[in-house]
Amino acid sequence: MKTSRQGARRSSPKNQTLEVTEENTLLNFLLLSLNHLSRTTVKSLLAHRQISINGRMTTQFDKPLKKGDKVTVGFDKANLPFSHPKIEIVYEDDSLIVVNKAAGLLSMATDKIREKTAYHILSEYVKRKNPYHRIFILHRLDRETSGLMMFAKNQNVQEKLQRHWNEAITERKYVAVVEGKPKQEEGTLKSYISENTALVVHKASAEEGKLAITHYRVLKSNQQFSLLELELETGRKNQIRVHMQEAGCPVSGDKKYGARYNPLNRLCLHAFKLHFIHPESGKEMTFETAIPKHFLLQVKNRQS
Repeated sequence: MKTSRQGARRSSPKNQTLEVTEENTLLNFLLLSLNHLSRTTVKSLLAHRQISINGRMTTQFDKPLKKGDKVTVGFDKANLPFSHPKIEIVYEDDSLIVVNKAAGLLSMATDKIREKTAYHILSEYVKRKNPYHRIFILHRLDRETSGLMMFAKNQNVQEKLQRHWNEAITERKYVAVVEGKPKQEEGTLKSYISENTALVVHKASAEEGKLAITHYRVLKSNQQFSLLELELETGRKNQIRVHMQEAGCPVSGDKKYGARYNPLNRLCLHAFKLHFIHPESGKEMTFETAIPKHFLLQVKNRQS
């Protein structure tokens, strides 16, 4: 089936209107007419409600078209799909944004370091739609830790979640490649930890530190490394990294906390699961990412 681009005209710099010259389905027509765009981009335009037929918006990719129909594509930057090499938006509504952050990106700026951060990138994104929109930090991941993070889109949601964090955030799980293998296949690591003036978190007395509790389970192992699933019962800074050092199995690539090896040139820690109660709707929300492939490869050979 052929589709002609004759009759296509630009109605504004932000929109393009295409006239259908013969019967077709919407997605096929768009792929042929906008052949400079990838299939993924075209489908994203549909999903983000940027396509209309004869003035009526549609997300139906297989919607039938007839000769003479006018298909308008909105290229307004405010409505363009979010795209960034270091962040993937996995969920967004009027209250929250859940993202998958890459390793190497700060969650937000510190007093000493001011550069592009997850917070900055997402702030720019929401301001594209409305210059008065903002996002609000709910929790952080270390720069070298990848995985799921959540941001609030207004201060009321931020305050509500932070006031009831332990009740609202019902599950936070990580995977990590660690050196060696814990003595037991699963267990609980519990200690008091504190941060010194050099910003290093360490084991402390009950009077000086805060209680940190981490549950772990061995998923795979070989002679040198193990892949662990870890669940936070508390959310202290660098908690998993400190606990694994105390257990004699530092996280691979974590020189700060005792690692000897760095085969992947990164900290091998990834936040893969987040379960929470939505602060507005009250619904249970679960988000999960795949275990990074290079983590699995690290424990593949000589598996025990």
